[in-house]
Amino acid sequence: MTVHRLSATTISKRWYLLLIEMLIVAERQKDHPVPAESLFLDPASVCCRCSILFTISGHLPRTTVQYQCDIILISSGFKALTPQQKDDAMTTNEKSVKIPSGWMLLPFVIIGFLTAASLIGFFIYGCVNEQPRPWQLISGILTLATSLLLSNGFFTFQPNEATVLTLFGKYIGSARNHGFQWTNPFQTRKKISLRSRNFNSPTMKVNDKRGNPIEIGAVIVWKVQDTAHAVFEVDNYKSFVEVQTESAVRQLASHYAYDDGEEGETTLRSGRDEISKALATRLQERLKNAGVFVEEARLSHLAYSPEIAQAMLRRQQAEAIISARKKIVEGAVSMVEMALKDLTDKKVVELDNERKATMISNLLVVLCSESEAKPVLNTGTLYN
Repeated sequence: MTVHRLSATTISKRWYLLLIEMLIVAERQKDHPVPAESLFLDPASVCCRCSILFTISGHLPRTTVQYQCDIILISSGFKALTPQQKDDAMTTNEKSVKIPSGWMLLPFVIIGFLTAASLIGFFIYGCVNEQPRPWQLISGILTLATSLLLSNGFFTFQPNEATVLTLFGKYIGSARNHGFQWTNPFQTRKKISLRSRNFNSPTMKVNDKRGNPIEIGAVIVWKVQDTAHAVFEVDNYKSFVEVQTESAVRQLASHYAYDDGEEGETTLRSGRDEISKALATRLQERLKNAGVFVEEARLSHLAYSPEIAQAMLRRQQAEAIISARKKIVEGAVSMVEMALKDLTDKKVVELDNERKATMISNLLVVLCSESEAKPVLNTGTLYN
């Protein structure tokens, strides 16, 4: 894209009037007011083949909108940026750069040191023989200084490490080739590990969806994916991960109940897989600006808060007892039903309704009793 920048004070009067007319035409054809910071003209509205962004200040009459100082001509196809696109344009994205191997420049640096030592040695020898040659000393010092400067560019880093390079505050790129390398000695180097890391969040006391205080903790596995974002978009990406993890866990706990949810409802205790996926999604949204990729996230601790733990334990015990009793009664009823059916089908004995009721009562007492049943011999009949 070709951009021509013309100062408003240097253009001719004819161009100046023409630009003012074009501004007025564009304002009349727009349904909404022209923003104070920029104005985009449609090519068809001004009968030209390029979109023009005008920013003029201080040179228009008081009755017109005040703009900034220069005129910028931008090639055809220019469109106004949305707020999201402006934020993306301000973001520093990672640029991969290739840096030379240090083994290629090491021989030259060694030769430089040897040359500097030789020149200084010759100068000392000349002083001893009363034939000093100052140029040897100057050349030796300059050669030594150059070799020392070049040797400052050597560095090494291991696999799964990256180096962010900046030159006088300007981002140059990120190098990921490991080994013995060399770069411009004036460039600032910052190493960042690309290995996977664990973060075990501390146990936090929060309220679940139903307002019950619970204790919850999480562990995440993460790694740096975009080194430029990790260095330039956040102040400290490690502490950023820790704070955002705690915030995401608190927010997650407030959206789900601990247990005993409605039918089909996901709870913190029963839906571990769904909760882990939801936590990983929330963390990835929060950490993408820091160039961090979340590999795994799961809950590491989940319990009721101590002040309600005893009450919730009794409730859980009561629910377990009710569930167990229900199973016992269902099994006892099925066994009694089977016994009566077998006696009737095999015609072992004919029982009237009263005797059937007595038999059912005795069987249910035996089968549902918590203690061992003690048999009682009846020497009479049911009616005596």
